[in-house]
Amino acid sequence: MTATTTAESAESSVTPESLLGAADRRSDAAVMAWLLRVRRADLRLPWVRRWAVPLLCVLFGVPALTDAADGLKPGLPAMVALTVAFCLPLLWRDKQPILVFALTSVASAVTLALDASTGSEAARVAALLNVGRASRPVQLAVCMGVGVAQTTVSTLIHDDGQTVGLQTLVVGVIQALLVAAVAAAGVVMRVVNAYIRALQERALTLEIERDQRARLAAAAERSRVAREMHDILGHTLAVIVGLANGAAGLTTSKPERGAQTLRIIADSGRGALAELRRLLAVIGDDDKAAEDTPLAPQPGFDDLRPLVERVHAAGPAVILHTKGHLTGLPPSLQLTVYRVVQEALTNTLKHAAPRTSVDIRLTADDTAVDLTVQDTGPSLARPGNADGRGLVGMRERAALYGGHITAGPNDYGGWTVHARFLITNSSALTENRPV
Repeated sequence: MTATTTAESAESSVTPESLLGAADRRSDAAVMAWLLRVRRADLRLPWVRRWAVPLLCVLFGVPALTDAADGLKPGLPAMVALTVAFCLPLLWRDKQPILVFALTSVASAVTLALDASTGSEAARVAALLNVGRASRPVQLAVCMGVGVAQTTVSTLIHDDGQTVGLQTLVVGVIQALLVAAVAAAGVVMRVVNAYIRALQERALTLEIERDQRARLAAAAERSRVAREMHDILGHTLAVIVGLANGAAGLTTSKPERGAQTLRIIADSGRGALAELRRLLAVIGDDDKAAEDTPLAPQPGFDDLRPLVERVHAAGPAVILHTKGHLTGLPPSLQLTVYRVVQEALTNTLKHAAPRTSVDIRLTADDTAVDLTVQDTGPSLARPGNADGRGLVGMRERAALYGGHITAGPNDYGGWTVHARFLITNSSALTENRPV
């Protein structure tokens, strides 16, 4: 793909409305749309403008060539040479604007010396216009000076040697102003093109930033879903494994207790399945699936005791102590605390002995919520580092509330998880955050 095709494809995705950013500026949008169409046509067919301008200047010189063919001085060969000298350099005016203007100026000086007149001198206008479009201000000023000087000399020469009068002076001033207007038009074209390019780059940058924000939001959502599924599945499977081990030994000695344990396993599995269905329905786009899914409220402080009872049924002795006003906290903060407790108990089920005891202390005041989950061990397969996915997820949850989490072995041979969540105005901002 060429650079021209790339620029054209980039500009085709930008509309005048997106560039101007206002729906009520219809006249400005119409002008901008016309400019964009011209620019895109020029990018698509660059040879049209390159050849059209020289050919137009040749057409302007046809009457002078006809007169020269009829015998007027300086003759047909000289007029053809002058026409070629004016028009041919215009083919390279975009790449060498100063050189092309110099060549047309030399051709104009020769024309004045031969006292000839050819319509192809319009090439000087095209050359000066292109200098204004592509050259530096100093170069443009020099070319304007050359153009004004040649125009003034031409006015004086064609005055037939008469004394310079007011009329001649007025004509000279007007022609000088026309030269300046041509140069100014070139500058305006440069500014307009630069402005359009800047607007296009800005629009494309905004589109890229919008796509990046969408990708970041999608990545954050995937991370959130992965964290939720890790918490739900990890805890539930750990409870089920613990209960299943106990039920296996009770099926012969205590059938009723074994059946009760199996029912707890079934309830835990159904609860986890319902949570997963609700989570997937929230992030999915299947309306029917969302309607068929029972929408239960997110877990909070009221669900801590049922959680403790399920874990206790799996083996560990769990005690929950609460202190402070817990009911008025945001539901999102309650969910975060619930998930941290769930993950800590899951780790106890995975890595501690079956008969370990767990002490959970939850305290809340006006500024923070403190949580401590401590088991007595002994530790069977506790990892020696803190790089597990569960701990990372807990730290991410705590960071949402400006808090922190620490985890490590304790003096009882077990493991302690301590978390602190700050209660600030930002907590209310997470109220509408999907969880």
